Amino acid sequence: MKIAIAQMNCLLGDLAGNSAKIIDFAQRAKAQGAAILLTPEMSLCGYPPEDLLLRDGFYQACAAALESLAKSVSGITLIVGHPHKQGKLHYNAASILRDGQVLSTYCKFELPNYSVFDEKRYFEVGNQPCVYELDGVKFGINICADVWESAAAKAAAEAGATVLLVLNASPYHMDKQQTRHEVVRDRIKETGMSVVYANLVGGQDELVFDGGSFAMDESGELTHQFAAFDEVLGMLELNAGKLVVGEKVEIEEDEASIYRALCVGVRDYIQKNRFPGVLLGLSGGIDSALTLAVAVDALGADKVRAVMMPSPYTAQISIDDSREMVKILNVPYEELDISPTFNVLQDTLAPLFVGLPADTTEENLQARIRGVLLMALSNKSGSLVLTTGNKSEMTTGYCTLYGDMAGGFAVLKDVSKTWVYRLSNYRNTLGRVIPERIITRPPSAELKPDQTDQDSLPPYDVLDAIMACYVEKNMSIPQIIEEGFAEADVQRVVKLIRINEYKRRQSPVGIRITDRSFGKDWRYPITVRYQADF
Repeated sequence: MKIAIAQMNCLLGDLAGNSAKIIDFAQRAKAQGAAILLTPEMSLCGYPPEDLLLRDGFYQACAAALESLAKSVSGITLIVGHPHKQGKLHYNAASILRDGQVLSTYCKFELPNYSVFDEKRYFEVGNQPCVYELDGVKFGINICADVWESAAAKAAAEAGATVLLVLNASPYHMDKQQTRHEVVRDRIKETGMSVVYANLVGGQDELVFDGGSFAMDESGELTHQFAAFDEVLGMLELNAGKLVVGEKVEIEEDEASIYRALCVGVRDYIQKNRFPGVLLGLSGGIDSALTLAVAVDALGADKVRAVMMPSPYTAQISIDDSREMVKILNVPYEELDISPTFNVLQDTLAPLFVGLPADTTEENLQARIRGVLLMALSNKSGSLVLTTGNKSEMTTGYCTLYGDMAGGFAVLKDVSKTWVYRLSNYRNTLGRVIPERIITRPPSAELKPDQTDQDSLPPYDVLDAIMACYVEKNMSIPQIIEEGFAEADVQRVVKLIRINEYKRRQSPVGIRITDRSFGKDWRYPITVRYQADF
């Protein structure tokens, strides 16, 4: 018997489009001899639907689409993820479809309510296993978080299942695939079942789903590993109820997988939201250079526009390096000198600033002029502005509201400065696109003479390590100091994190690549007195 995995890129809410894609996968799987096609979690509607799940009309539309889908495919068993309403109760469900009929519906046991997930807001807990027998093989059904705990898999095994089919919408972060493998092996040890794991692929707002669908036999050996970040029709074979070893691709290293995730996130955000292209401010610095490289790799040079906006403090090498990079990438490019506008604004404000020294006010004016210009170009062209700030800047507030934070999508929002360098070097191993001087020169906002980032911040290796401890690992100040960091550095970084929550709350949505981004999984109050040592 052959089993197929539809590693799909769904468009949230596009019930007709997702159904058509499932039908296409089913037809191709059937042509290759598959008896079963397993799709990802919520494959009918896309994931996560969020507060669409509070609307009865959404459930009605999904039910109608499921019925239509069942009638559209014959000769193969479909297992399709969808939201399900039963009476007044709502479930995260998977239905078994065969020859025009919905044979049975499984309701998810485990509802994750942590990190980026809040399924208890929408769904009731299921408690009945679902086992489907075909050609003498009994298949159990689980949905995503079910396999991260014991109950659902054990219930399927106790009901007679020998092969567990798991529908997943498991979002990407660094090292996630290894964790998935470990979790599935734990369930196999407990139940003795083989596991077929189908995962969603593609970008949805801040989340990227990396696919990487796989299968493991009853001993926990990996029998199949399919490619990440691409749509895949994965084919598996059962012989006497046992998985036969098949296709196994290598899991990419961190640099490669993170870069792929950024490209997928940009591509799907722009294409799914029907923007004609993107534009960004190119500064001659490493953040905007990496953002430009990702944008071109994701969308093509013809969909990307770069704008250099020099001020009186912009170094000539920044202009030269920007010109070189856009020439390498063949990207449309303009230079707009902001000096005249800066002078006019200074003159306008001069009567109100009499006797006051120059400070960050004048620096921020320059950043905000650039934001206004980029947004004007966005309005005229319809292209979306990509912001270029990184996670280290978001952490410490080293960014300007309505200036370099102005835009619609933050490509590097969850990428620390340390990783910006690593990814830039990685991208150049695929073909040089970032001039070496951009990578090697000290980073600077170039908003005053001879400025460098380290005038205002600790060295990035120190800053990023403290940030990782505090933001991503939830460590306290004493715990971070015990890791060997200077108390003054820890106190300084944590203070910056605390006082800049209001900025992060106003930043654009950005791609999540760690297990703690400044998005759905970071929910700190802006107005708060509690500090202690947390």
